[in-house]
Amino acid sequence: EVHLVESGGGLVQAGGSLRLSCAVSGFTFDDYAIGWFREAPGKEREGVSCISPSGGGSYYTDSVKGRFAISTDNAKSTLYLQMNSLKPEDTAVYYCAAQKLGYNSGNYCLQRWLYDDWGQGIQVTVSS
Repeated sequence: EVHLVESGGGLVQAGGSLRLSCAVSGFTFDDYAIGWFREAPGKEREGVSCISPSGGGSYYTDSVKGRFAISTDNAKSTLYLQMNSLKPEDTAVYYCAAQKLGYNSGNYCLQRWLYDDWGQGIQVTVSS
């Protein structure tokens, strides 16, 4: 059974940094698309960053390019999202997600409809 648990959220001032972690169990990263999504009040859940399986690379939504970095630690079965130069508009509940694919999805891994398995979410608040 796939299980994902986020941690590392909190309150930070604009310009600061946070690193989100997503501890996973029940699968390995090799055949799975994995990603970070966020949902701000009154807005739809959007893809922030993802990694496509089968050597497909990583992808970012335009608003976080150059500021956020996604990575994995296979030994720790953990997905990370390093968030730098945070802005108030980054405030949202952040979710990690995973979906078994076994093929290179390209940037479709940023699409929320691709995923069946989700973490519970964690709040990130950036004050101005």
